[in-house]
Amino acid sequence: MGADMPHIHPATELKSNFAHLAKICQSENEPVYLTRKGHGDLVLMSLASFQQIQAKLELYQKIDEAELESKTSSLRLSHEDVMQNLRSRLT
Repeated sequence: MGADMPHIHPATELKSNFAHLAKICQSENEPVYLTRKGHGDLVLMSLASFQQIQAKLELYQKIDEAELESKTSSLRLSHEDVMQNLRSRLT
């Protein structure tokens, strides 16, 4: 999140002020935290932000899998072999 204060609004604003909340999410690329009865309840974010978070989570999962595989396998590839393998998948 940026240096500004987080955007915190009551969940009831979804009905009355959805356009404004959506604008915050899209133009400022910041989530809006929604509260219910004074407690955190939901997070509203743009689709682009959500997809970016999903992509990061998938990357972290693949890194975890690779680290586990490197600990359980004796197979080692050179940097050149890895890059050649990746390039062949892209073409």
